Amino acid sequence: MTLFIEKRSIVVPGEVLAEGKYLLGPNTYAKNGKIYASKLGLFDFTQDKIIVVPFKGAYIPNINDQVIGKIVEVGLFGWTVDIASPYEALLPASEVQDKRSKIKVDLTKILDLGDLILAKVVAFDRTRDPLLTIREEGLGRITSGRIVEIPPTKIPRLIGKKGSMINMLKKETECEIYVGQNGVVLISGKNVFNENLAVEAINKIAMEAHTQGLTDRIKEMIKKRREQYVDNKTG
Repeated sequence: MTLFIEKRSIVVPGEVLAEGKYLLGPNTYAKNGKIYASKLGLFDFTQDKIIVVPFKGAYIPNINDQVIGKIVEVGLFGWTVDIASPYEALLPASEVQDKRSKIKVDLTKILDLGDLILAKVVAFDRTRDPLLTIREEGLGRITSGRIVEIPPTKIPRLIGKKGSMINMLKKETECEIYVGQNGVVLISGKNVFNENLAVEAINKIAMEAHTQGLTDRIKEMIKKRREQYVDNKTG
C-alpha cells in the first residue's frame, strides 16, 4: 500500500493518489490497482480510506443535517424550501404545528414566501425530496441576523475538529453563529462591527480552507481588526 500524494495536497481529475488495498472514498476511482482523483480538490485519507474533498460541489442532504433555507412555495399541507441543493426540501405542516391540532390555519400566517428558517433534515433517500422539521428546540423562523453563503464543502473546515474553529469564532467575534450543512451560515451579533468581523473571518476560512495554520491566522486577523477599530474610535 503506497501513497503518492501528501495529505491536504491539491489534486486534479485523473491524478494518481495511491496504490494498494485502500478503501475508495468520495471523488475517487480505481483502475489497474491504482486509485485516482475524479474531481479537483484536496487530498485526504483516514486510516485506510482515500478521499478527495472537492473545492466546489452541490449540497446533498443527509439525515440530521442542520440547514438554513428559504420558503419558496406555500401549499395546502406545507411549504417548499430552497436549501441550496439540487433537491427542493419539503416542510410539512405537521413538522411545524402540534400534530394533535385539527384546526386549519392559513399557512402563510406561520411561514410566508421569502421567510428564512433554521431546520433539520429528517428524511432523505435520493428517491424523494428531503423532508424538514422545525419542531425541535432552537429551530424555526429566522427573524434577525446576517446570512453568509460559502461552498458546502468548506463547512467541515469552518466547524473544525471537535468544533475548534467555530467555537473560536463565536468567542472572538462575540456572535452567535448557526452553521447550515448546506453552506448557509447565520450570524447574529450585538453590533454591526462584530457581525462584519464574523463575515470577514468566515469568507477567509472558505477561501483558505486548504491551508495550514488557518485557525491561528483567523484569530490574529480578528485581533488586528479589533485593535484598528479601537484606534479609529479613540483617534
